[in-house]
Amino acid sequence: MATVGQWIEGARLRTLPMAIAPVIIGTSAAYDLHGLHWGRAVLAALVALLMQVGVNYANDYSDGIRGTDEVRVGPLRLVGSGAARPRDVKMAAFAALGLAMLAGLALVVLSQAWWLLLVGAGAVLAAWGYTGGKNPYGYLGLGDVFVFVFFGPVATLGTTFTQAGQVSTAAVLGSVATGLIAVALLMANNVRDIPTDREVGKRTLAVRLGDRKARLSYVVMLGLALALMMPLVPAKPWILLVLLLIPFMLMPSWLMLQGKQRKSLIPVLKQTGLLNLGFSVLFAAAMVLTGL
Repeated sequence: MATVGQWIEGARLRTLPMAIAPVIIGTSAAYDLHGLHWGRAVLAALVALLMQVGVNYANDYSDGIRGTDEVRVGPLRLVGSGAARPRDVKMAAFAALGLAMLAGLALVVLSQAWWLLLVGAGAVLAAWGYTGGKNPYGYLGLGDVFVFVFFGPVATLGTTFTQAGQVSTAAVLGSVATGLIAVALLMANNVRDIPTDREVGKRTLAVRLGDRKARLSYVVMLGLALALMMPLVPAKPWILLVLLLIPFMLMPSWLMLQGKQRKSLIPVLKQTGLLNLGFSVLFAAAMVLTGL
């Protein structure tokens, strides 16, 4: 039976910045629109965090029963390592996703944005379908598309809309930027797993691109995320604060381009998650300073 520490490790806490970043960006965009609502922001954060934990457990379960995680470099996998029974991990995934749905329902009721129920249902189905079911889209190279959509525009603009009742150009550009950084994190994870994924028929985008192009795409996505902020400079010059991230992008970019051992790419996951969090905080600071 898995220990508490193993369950926590299986939840993959280092991926949580990817979940909370779009909420910070969306909330700061709502502030810029004079629609900040702290209660709804907290609910959006709960939805995002619980969804991420649910996705992590769901992936652990689905990859584990398929044998994808039997030979893997990286964080502990509960099912693949034999630390926990598959049924228990599946129930943990359902519990986290169920709690996310309850928090999402409360957010919809408060905001009266009933159409978001369909978006929420789509998010839950996407969470399970990434590696679960008969034809998981993560095995077809579509995981990056879904990560961009749900960890970028959906999470960010949903957060903004449930508070301000509208979205803005800043919210849209911020949502695309954080989505790109989230995909970069996934790319780093999948580049590390190219050899084992190829063996079990998991055709991620990294596998399809090949090692070198996949590594280069990571750097391009980080650069594009910053470049997308430049159109905001005339109206919101404080957005230039995001350029402070450039020095912190150098190490993970170097590791992605030059790291030969698969284990050398493991730190990139944490570094990229922190980059996304840092981007969201600097974006929020720019929105607040612009309004002063």
